[in-house]
Amino acid sequence: MEKDSELLILRHSAAHVLAAAVLRLFPSMKIDIGPPTDGGFYYDFDGDHTFVSDDLVAIEAVMGEIIGSDLPFLRREVERSEAEKIFREAGQHYKLERLADIPDGETVSLYSLGDFVDLCRGPHLRSSGSIGAFRLLSIAGAYYRGNEANRQMQRIYGTAFRRTEELEAYVTAMDEAKRRDHRRLGKELQLFAIDNSVGQGLILWLPRGTAMRMELQQFIGKELTRQGYEQVMTPHVARLDLFRTSGHFPYYRDSQFEPIADRECLDPKLTYGELSNALEAGECNGFLLKPMNCPGHIKIFANGQKSYRDLPCRLAEFGTVYRWEQSGELSGMARVRGFTQDDAHIFCEEEQLEGEILGCISLVKKIFETLAMGEYRVRIGLRDGQSRKYIGDDALWEKAENALRRAVRTLGVKHTEEAGEAAFYGPKIDFVVKDVIGREWQLGTVQVDYNLPKRFQLSYVGADGKDHVPVMIHRAPFGSLERFCGVLIEHFAGDFPLWLAPEQVRILPVGDDFLHYGEELCATLRERDIRATVDRHGDTLGAKIRRAELFRVPFAAIVGAKEMEAKRVSLRSRIRKNVPSAMAASEFASFLEEDIRSRRLPDAFLGNGADGA
Repeated sequence: MEKDSELLILRHSAAHVLAAAVLRLFPSMKIDIGPPTDGGFYYDFDGDHTFVSDDLVAIEAVMGEIIGSDLPFLRREVERSEAEKIFREAGQHYKLERLADIPDGETVSLYSLGDFVDLCRGPHLRSSGSIGAFRLLSIAGAYYRGNEANRQMQRIYGTAFRRTEELEAYVTAMDEAKRRDHRRLGKELQLFAIDNSVGQGLILWLPRGTAMRMELQQFIGKELTRQGYEQVMTPHVARLDLFRTSGHFPYYRDSQFEPIADRECLDPKLTYGELSNALEAGECNGFLLKPMNCPGHIKIFANGQKSYRDLPCRLAEFGTVYRWEQSGELSGMARVRGFTQDDAHIFCEEEQLEGEILGCISLVKKIFETLAMGEYRVRIGLRDGQSRKYIGDDALWEKAENALRRAVRTLGVKHTEEAGEAAFYGPKIDFVVKDVIGREWQLGTVQVDYNLPKRFQLSYVGADGKDHVPVMIHRAPFGSLERFCGVLIEHFAGDFPLWLAPEQVRILPVGDDFLHYGEELCATLRERDIRATVDRHGDTLGAKIRRAELFRVPFAAIVGAKEMEAKRVSLRSRIRKNVPSAMAASEFASFLEEDIRSRRLPDAFLGNGADGA
């Protein structure tokens, strides 16, 4: 058995111990499920008692007693009627509902741990004493079955490892992750906001965050120009029939906003449900907030006859799309309902396909190297042969899958193949990046598609004078700008490279007498496209330095009598260790320009041999 599987079994067993401990302390609580996770385990509870932090201490103590008693995990298979009787008498109605989910004819198994009985298929450890080091981490809300229309339950998270040193290392990493949490830093650094009056999962980009986002867009925009892309723009909403043709409706039906009915379809006699059913069935017309940019790009390609001499045709857009994520799954910028993709679609001849895939991969690599994300793996998402969600001919799928395999082999990095992870129209490669503290994030993607061009009846005139169907590549190196920026905030812990920093320089006048010189210096830097500000507060220099530190401004330029007389600045830097303590104002501007131009990484990242692009 693989070590990871053994660890999951240990954590699953710890989840049962957690539930047993909770019921000892709070016998009236109702229990739902308690699965293991990659980082630990959780269990969901419902009842009149609201858990607080002090409860975790008491629950941990009882868990320790159960583990110390070395109670066996006893499995037994029972008739459905017996399981119903056990959970009905215990008043555990959530277990009765989970029992009803088990298809007739399948085995019903129970696990006992002392007087605690749970509905579970297992497996578990031999006994509770085999659980190593554990710790409860937090309390959160979670909707029953992940549906926000259901009752909200209380979820207790924990983790468990074989050895204490593994647990301590994990807890240290968790503490570091909390320090870097983009939700906290985003608020502290005034990068973005989420306002419930605007809507959950909808990001308000504040001026500082917008500056960072625009730098990323300009960076990739220059690379797109070098690779021959053309920028386009498509509307945020389009006819529902467009997405019927593409297949996004109904294939992505559950993760889309509800369609918007044409006004002529509105009838006061129709209920909301009837109108929704009519839209879904195509009985009336409507619009849809776009879940994808590709149908719009397809229509742009189809605007006018194309020749093989026009291929490859590379269309790019920073296009905002909308997905209906369950509220319980929303998380800062990492999981949102409206996000902007650095999207592009390439229409090419079949013989051009592999070269274009490699061009997409080179762009992804350029981004990762520039941002010190050099450690990554590639996941090839293939069809699941048993699923009906995929469209198109088997032979074309094989061509697309093999083209991706060949391209990935040129990278020389670890890659895996995962059935069932393809898009409904074609296979894809996802780039899974490891950040500076070892966490993995799925970011860029490249997808090969023989199917949507056929569904939209796209064609170009080949060298033989006949019509041919192009192959289409979908690619997004950043993926979602919201998610990517959230990852960058945590990756750099808010101490961004100078070129990416929302505020690059803050000028700190020692007193009001030097404010005019500070303003002159600020204007000079801004003329050279350097994002500079002046701290105009009338308090002490120490207070101004602390404010600049709190906002993680890369450079603080102090100006007083000596500096004003000599046209110099005194310097402090968060990202450069050996920056001179003082510099002529003109020299300082040139120094900053070179740092920005080279996209040099902060010194903390240069020790690993990383450098700017």
